[in-house]
Amino acid sequence: MENTHLIVHFSGRVQGVGFRYQVRETAKGFNVTGYVKNLADGRVLMEAEGATDEVDAFLAEVQDRMSAYVRKTEARKTSDLKGFSDFNIQ
Repeated sequence: MENTHLIVHFSGRVQGVGFRYQVRETAKGFNVTGYVKNLADGRVLMEAEGATDEVDAFLAEVQDRMSAYVRKTEARKTSDLKGFSDFNIQ
């Protein structure tokens, strides 16, 4: 099974609403590694790695759970794996 590296920028009301915590909690239900962090411009950055179908399912679940806060999601995949050891908040 092929692994992928996902980079996602979430825009909207995504800071100060428990967004990063919810993303980390969601990650516990999937076999993914990476991180989520606030950016100075008000967006949230999430990077996740794992099997392509697992990463896709994780992103879909995050989008579903946090849809009330997200106005725009910009996602791209790369094969440049970082080798994260777990999923955490930065």
